[in-house]
This record gives sequence, structure tokens and C-alpha cells, in this order.
Amino acid sequence: MKKFLFLLLFTPLLFAQEGMFSKNPIINKENWNKQRVHWGYYLGFNNLDFKFDYKTVTEDIEVGTTTGFNVGLIGNLRLVEYFDLRFEPGLYVTQRNFIYPNIIDSGDRLREVKSTYIFFPVLLKYSALRTGNVRPYLLGGVSTALNLGSNSDSPDDNLNNRFRTTKWTNFYEVGFGIDLYLEYFIFSPSIRGVFSMNDELIRDNDPNSQWTGNIQEMKTRGFFINFSFH
Repeated sequence: MKKFLFLLLFTPLLFAQEGMFSKNPIINKENWNKQRVHWGYYLGFNNLDFKFDYKTVTEDIEVGTTTGFNVGLIGNLRLVEYFDLRFEPGLYVTQRNFIYPNIIDSGDRLREVKSTYIFFPVLLKYSALRTGNVRPYLLGGVSTALNLGSNSDSPDDNLNNRFRTTKWTNFYEVGFGIDLYLEYFIFSPSIRGVFSMNDELIRDNDPNSQWTGNIQEMKTRGFFINFSFH
């Protein structure tokens, strides 16, 4: 993962070195940012975790994360020279595996939590001054997400091997990226942290459940790596 992040951050600079370091760079898409509205799409990866708060001190639930994938659309509205408003609806698929160290039975100790989110983020993008064909940016905002795999409507709980989470969750997001102005399109790799603002756990029917009874709060946290094309 460290090697991947290194490539994410520094490979774009290698592609854009003509725009950064030559005395007379060829400026691609010179008037692109003057558009009032433009569109794009993104593909990427995600790695999501859960943060737990407990009612009483206990051994932590172990969370095994997996690498999921993202795909979505981008709508960009230019506000002023350096600020844009973005709407980036997308599909995010991920899985988290819980291991309960205090449960002896191996069948009950593991819970696989599969999530398919539809995110609806509204983000403010601040872009730095363009240098040649490179323009770094920061972005942040809020989002709401529909979890299609929440099991929130199921009457079954962990006694029937059914882990339940809320259907809707609110998040805040912060991140950074780089716009690369290529000859025919804009390529924008970015990395973004995402943090839930509300408890996502639906408790088991038994208030003393060994799976949910001691959990005070459960919130998503993690990061997205997206590759955008405009």
C-alpha cells in the first residue's frame, strides 16, 4: 500500500514534467477551468474500517479490512477562480470481517460485514495556482450514503448469523489531489479520508448479546483512492 501511495503521488509529476520544468511548456486545455460546468467520471479503490466505542472495558473486536472498488460520476460547478462545488455520486463496494476474541465458538466468532454503498457527496474544491500542466487541489465536504447491504429490515440478528447496520449514514470527507492537463483530457488522482458522523450499528434483539451488547458506538472510517477523468 505504501508503494501504491508513492506511485499515486509522484507518477503524475513525472507525466507532467514538461509542464512544470521546461522553459516553454506546451499548455494543454488552457481554457478548461473557465467553464461554468463540466462533467467527468472516476474509478478507484477504498479501504474502510470501523471504529468502536465500548460500554465497559473489554478486549477490542478485531476488524479485518479488504480493498474494495469505487465507480461514479462527477458534476463540477465553477464558483470563482479557485473554488469549485462538486457532486460526486458513486457506488462503493467493500467488506469488513469482525473477529470477537471473547467468543469461543469459531462459527460465532467471525462475522463478515459486506457493504454496498451509494454515496452522495457534496464537496468544495480549492485549487492552487496552475503551474504548466499541473494544478494541485484540496477538497472537503459532507456526504450521505445508502447501504444496500445493511440488513436493516431483517428481523433476524446475529443468532441467525445476520449482522445489521443502519441503511443511511452521514459522513464528512477531506482529501487532496492533482489535476493533470493532458492533451485530450484531464486526469486527476486523489486520496480522501472519510469519517462517519453517526452510529451505524443496529443492536441484536437480546440487549445482552455477545455480539452487540457491549458496543456503545460503531462508526466507519477509512480512505478512498480515486482516478478521475474529465
